[in-house]
Amino acid sequence: MIAVESALNYYRVVAYIVGVMLLLLCAGMIVKYGFDNSTMVAIVGPIHGFLYMVYLVTAINLGLLKSRWPIGYLLLVLIAGTIPFLSFVLERNVTERVRRRLAAA
Repeated sequence: MIAVESALNYYRVVAYIVGVMLLLLCAGMIVKYGFDNSTMVAIVGPIHGFLYMVYLVTAINLGLLKSRWPIGYLLLVLIAGTIPFLSFVLERNVTERVRRRLAAA
């Protein structure tokens, strides 16, 4: 129980950070192609890429190892870090799902 709650908390933090970084990357893309300045993308892009890898590991840890989600749901959660705003939505969904499971146990 404690391991699942700990993995959930870590996932929530990482999902939020990845979501914010993805929004910054989208803003950087607008600046790059709208104003011909690629500095922001050059900085934010690699940071988001690294943090997305951390997000994948935390989501797999929570979903596959701790909570045993169906593969389809796990894939949706994994993809969420690449679609703007989706990581925020699924973070809420994941939190509710895991907490319901913990309450039932």
